[in-house]
Amino acid sequence: MRADETLLDAVFAKRDDIIQLTQELIQIPTLNPPGENYRAICDYLDQRLTKSGFTTQLIRAEGTPGDSDRYPRWNIIARREGAHAGDCVHFNAHTDVVAVGSGWTVDPFAGDLIDGKIYGRGACDMKGGLASAIIAAETFIQLHPAFHGAIEISGTADEESGGYGGVAYLAEQGFFDPTRVQHVIIPEPLNKDRVCLGHRGGWWAEIETYGEIAHGAMPFLGDCAVRHMGAVLEKFESDLFPAMAARRTDMPVVPEGARQSTMNINAIHGGQPEQDDDYTGLPAHCVPDSCRITIDRRFLVEEPLEQVRTEVTELLDTLTQTRPNFTYDLREINSVLPSMTARDAPIAATVAAQIENVMGREAAFVASPGTYDQKHIDRIGRLKNCIAYGPGILDLAHKPDEYIGVDDMLESAVVMAQSLAALLLTPKNT
Repeated sequence: MRADETLLDAVFAKRDDIIQLTQELIQIPTLNPPGENYRAICDYLDQRLTKSGFTTQLIRAEGTPGDSDRYPRWNIIARREGAHAGDCVHFNAHTDVVAVGSGWTVDPFAGDLIDGKIYGRGACDMKGGLASAIIAAETFIQLHPAFHGAIEISGTADEESGGYGGVAYLAEQGFFDPTRVQHVIIPEPLNKDRVCLGHRGGWWAEIETYGEIAHGAMPFLGDCAVRHMGAVLEKFESDLFPAMAARRTDMPVVPEGARQSTMNINAIHGGQPEQDDDYTGLPAHCVPDSCRITIDRRFLVEEPLEQVRTEVTELLDTLTQTRPNFTYDLREINSVLPSMTARDAPIAATVAAQIENVMGREAAFVASPGTYDQKHIDRIGRLKNCIAYGPGILDLAHKPDEYIGVDDMLESAVVMAQSLAALLLTPKNT
């Protein structure tokens, strides 16, 4: 089967539309944290998709982490029923973006089009993917209005902070029940010729070491918590990091460096709190009695979560036994198990076949180094037939001068539209 030239031409004829749609999505600054403009982007998508014949629901994830009257966690689900019974294909895209950061040479919320690329925070991750999914669905419906089944498009909150005010909440409410939705595509930026089957696991924790405050001129009368934390970091360097580097996974994780276990020290805080920028005084002379670090441990499908926890606690307990006056607390912040869809699952096989049809080369199967909302569709929704597929280069996510290529969006939209044709132009497949 080759690419459907009619469908391909119809998608590429929407070049101006996909550019404008992506630019307008970028121009709504949905920064998370704290969770700004979630309702505004849902209202924008509501207007767009209602005009295309979708029935929409705007759903606030009340009571979830971060939800407040000032920053409500709004989500949208749009559904278009076909003319006949059949499967439901759901495109899920998160609408939140991370902080801008420094180093930009363009306005991060202008959506500038420069040499065939649209620049802006969220262009790649993942408003360009959302635009591609919308164009794909609208074009498919335009050419095949009597399709089987249903098509859904969702714009969801908080993926960048765990997804608990977005996909997790919707999954808890039954929106990803396998009796309601059969296929899910998440258009994360994993490159237009790759099917992402899942992701590594994650374990986040805070470790605090303790000491005794004293005058900085007489540190021997106190006990420095920062030095105790230095011993923790030294044990990580000598014992834990080499052990993690020796482990390899059969998961097709990209990039290559992420095929091993990894850990990042997210933050370290010890002693006196930092003063405001306008403070002109000198620091007080004190021995710090507390030091905290936050760790971000990414683990492989071959590693049990309990092993991940235990190897850190055993290291800390060893220091308790061997280092005078060493005491600590460990507080788990969050944990996410790895998620993997089979290569021969219907949605994975279908999208891979359409990549080959459209691009003339075999699709690559990969796994993501970081987690994304597949974890909630899998674990809470119990829907295994889920992949990530979308335009964009993963390495650009969260970087300054983030961009998405217009041609990449259009090609991905053709793949998505042809996948809809493969799944929804005949009676129920599953």
